[in-house]
Amino acid sequence: MADTSGDGREDFNGSPLVVKVYTANGLTRETTKYQNLWPRPLARKWILMLFIGSCLLYCSRMAMPICAVSMATSFHWSKIDSGLVLGGFFWGYCFTQILGGHASDEVGGERVLFISSVLWALVTAGTPLLAHLGSHTLALMALARFLMGVLQGVFFPSLASLCSQHVVEEERGFLMSTMSSGSNLGILLAGGLGSLMLDRYGWESMFYSIGFLSGLWALIFWLCLIKGLEVAPKQMETSNDTQWSLSRTRLLSLFKKPPVWAMMFTHMCASSTSYTLLSWLPTYFKESFPDAMESVYNVIPWLVAIPSALAGGCISGALINQGYSVGLVRKIMQFFAMGVSSVFIMLLSGAVPFTSAVIFVSAAIGLSTFSSSGVSVNVQDLCPSCAGAIYGFMNMLGAFIGLVLVFVSGYLIEVTLSWTTVFSLLTLVNGTGLGVFLIFGEGRRVDLYDYKKVTLI
Repeated sequence: MADTSGDGREDFNGSPLVVKVYTANGLTRETTKYQNLWPRPLARKWILMLFIGSCLLYCSRMAMPICAVSMATSFHWSKIDSGLVLGGFFWGYCFTQILGGHASDEVGGERVLFISSVLWALVTAGTPLLAHLGSHTLALMALARFLMGVLQGVFFPSLASLCSQHVVEEERGFLMSTMSSGSNLGILLAGGLGSLMLDRYGWESMFYSIGFLSGLWALIFWLCLIKGLEVAPKQMETSNDTQWSLSRTRLLSLFKKPPVWAMMFTHMCASSTSYTLLSWLPTYFKESFPDAMESVYNVIPWLVAIPSALAGGCISGALINQGYSVGLVRKIMQFFAMGVSSVFIMLLSGAVPFTSAVIFVSAAIGLSTFSSSGVSVNVQDLCPSCAGAIYGFMNMLGAFIGLVLVFVSGYLIEVTLSWTTVFSLLTLVNGTGLGVFLIFGEGRRVDLYDYKKVTLI
């Protein structure tokens, strides 16, 4: 809940808009805000809708990997062909990260989210139609996956932009953690329900159903939250003060600040290890425990991740409300996300019983979700004026380096015939990223420090 002094229309020629935030324990504190905060009832609506949207986003994203085996059988794809189709998503996903974030900062993340969701819902529902359109099925499916990546690449940068503009800092961790829980739920639903639909109705049914539900969500999203919404003018820029212009030079100057590049580097490390675990853990379990039930190791870790992400958001918000600095809280959460989780990753090395392996993997994945309250939300602390663009840039780096690390891990497994080298590599990457963040990371806003006219409260 927020209360602003005056009518909220400052001329920004020297004094910022002062916002008084009422915390959960009844205390008040003044902070500097240039955005319109969501009232609590409206914030709850947004959180619910974005949670469902994140869930459907990942359902749509996982549809092709789940149906890949059935489609390969139907269309006579080789392993290389399947890899070409599946890999198309990540190239498209890297392509629109920065563009989506910058567009969200300029015109509002609400509209970017809505437009992209409508389009990726149509692509999802239209995938079976494209597959049966002609003889060039492989090329059409690779194109569909590329478009899916392009359209979904704007989601999380837009979310970061929205969060930085409308959510107070002590609640940002909970919002991002809720979105992480929605993503994990989407993976669970796509894997569980998708297997049933494949057996009973064929692979086409999965695309049709997810596409329909995604389109329905977009319609409800528009009717409940977007329709009639006016685009607020960017309060941080005036025609008399060009210092607020977020030019290319301005963004480059932000990238040179130690807290910003440390945040980007750490996010890149965390994302790449996450991609690698997601890609290779099923193979690890299948090779190490060939008689184990797939439903156990494919479901339990993600069941753990959902409440773990929510718990991380609640813990970070509670610590900030109790008076701990934002920077310290972000570092604590990241320590558990990358430091403690790496301990459980290393415990997988050597001969490990199946039950212990499931426990270690579940703990590692569950703790890694704390990153949603750590480095993933840190961009909104440091650079709320351009959070979408910067988050898009570091998400692009994370996805690209993730592809490289997945390839390197596969090479190491092929050459060494041991999973210990892969787990050691992931621990090294996590440790390096965590060390950089602990040393250089901060929680104070840095996109204002260059301006002598601005006084932080």
